Amino acid sequence: MDYLRILLEASFGFAALFVLAKVLGKSQITQLTPFDFISAIILGELVGNALYDPEVGVWQIAFAVLVWGVLMYVTEILTEKVKATRGFLEGQPSIVIHKGKLIREELKKNKLDINQLQHLLRSKDVFSLREVEYAVLETDGSISVLRKSMDQTPTRGDLNLTPQATPLPMAFISDGEVLWDNLKEAGFDKHWLFTQLQQQEITDYKEVLYAEYKEGEDLYVLPY
Repeated sequence: MDYLRILLEASFGFAALFVLAKVLGKSQITQLTPFDFISAIILGELVGNALYDPEVGVWQIAFAVLVWGVLMYVTEILTEKVKATRGFLEGQPSIVIHKGKLIREELKKNKLDINQLQHLLRSKDVFSLREVEYAVLETDGSISVLRKSMDQTPTRGDLNLTPQATPLPMAFISDGEVLWDNLKEAGFDKHWLFTQLQQQEITDYKEVLYAEYKEGEDLYVLPY
């Protein structure tokens, strides 16, 4: 009976968390703040601990998930509708480099040392502090960087070149499987795909690890 109870409660907890994640939206992952992270851990703990407590049933799990989910949802609504609550509930971005100068007070305030700052900058392909005009520490712990003008990559406008369309690459084959929806959306069919593969001496699409198409260019193919 314990195994059956755990099975039922685990299945119910899984379904409840899945529904709750859908209701709260993708921002819980893509814009994960420290508060969101802690809330997700506690929510998982509520369900996990309940599974191995024989005195806790499905309805208690449902109530705990519902209460915590409502609190998280209300918090999201408050930050969306009431601007004054955003700084308190979500935090505020911090400018840690201003006009090329380190703001030591902001580093201390955010418990960030130089090594950690350099690590964040390298994740943005910046390997020298002297290249940075502004650096903003975001509420999710990532960093946004504006390079100094002499270290920025020139744009087509800087070089006085005519504008060009920027097509979106589409994957046609992934792990040996054809993504038929993408192929159809791009306006191609199976015959076109097989012709492109044959031109690159590939007889079977299952031999392809990844294939990508970009408008105006040939099919890019990576075989296994």
